[in-house]
Amino acid sequence: MATTAKIAKEEKTLAEIQRGHAAGKPVKFAVRLRNRCKSCGRPRGFLRKFSLCRICFRKFALSGQIPGVTKASW
Repeated sequence: MATTAKIAKEEKTLAEIQRGHAAGKPVKFAVRLRNRCKSCGRPRGFLRKFSLCRICFRKFALSGQIPGVTKASW
């Protein structure tokens, strides 16, 4: 679970970037932003298509909350 300080810092950075875009200034170090899970805030094991980490993706997929995702069997 991500600490609230890290999440707050990232939200503050995103707000600064948006203010910079509105003012017409170029973004400095935009690459440093981390993708975080929408459910738990975990920065690693992130699946961009679903905006979830691998753990939350598995939990939601097995419970049927992600439409179109089924468990593979062969």
